[in-house]
Amino acid sequence: MKGYTLLITTFLTGLSSGLFYAWAVSVIPGTKRIGDMAYVETMQSINRAIINPWFIVIFLGPVLFYGLSAVNRFQAGDIKTFTIILTAGIVYLIGTIGTTAFGNIPLNEAFDKVSISMESGVSIQRVREAYETKWNRLHLIRTVFSVMAFLLSLVASSLSKTSISIINF
Repeated sequence: MKGYTLLITTFLTGLSSGLFYAWAVSVIPGTKRIGDMAYVETMQSINRAIINPWFIVIFLGPVLFYGLSAVNRFQAGDIKTFTIILTAGIVYLIGTIGTTAFGNIPLNEAFDKVSISMESGVSIQRVREAYETKWNRLHLIRTVFSVMAFLLSLVASSLSKTSISIINF
C-alpha cells in the first residue's frame, strides 16, 4: 500500500480539483443566466444532493492520504518529496477544506432556510445577490487551492523514488 498512497492522494485530489474547476467553468456561468427563483431552487437542490458518500470520499479523502503519503516519504528519508506532499496537504486542508467548512457550508445552511413560497420577488433577488457573490468568491478560492494542491501532488509523484509515478517530468 505504501507505494500507492501518493498515487491515491494525487487521484483523489485530481477528482476534487476537477469537480471544483468544472463547476467554476460550467455551473456558475449557467446559473448566472437563470432567474432568481430558479437559482434559489437549483442551488438549494444541488447543495442538498452533493452531500453523498462519493463526494465525501473525493473531498475529504485527500486529507487522509496526504497524511499517509507524507509519513511514508518521511520514513523513507525522502525529505524533498515529503516537504512537497506536506505543503500540498496544508494547501488543500486550509484552502479547500477550510474555505468550504468556514465559508461555503455556513452560506449553504443559511441559504437552505430560504423559503421560496414565502418570499417576494424583490427579497429573493436580494437573497440571491448576497449569497451568489460570496459563494462564488469562496468557490474560486477553494478551486485555486485544490488545483495548486493537485499540481504539487503531481510534482511529488514525479520526484518520489518508491511510489508509482503517473508523470515523469
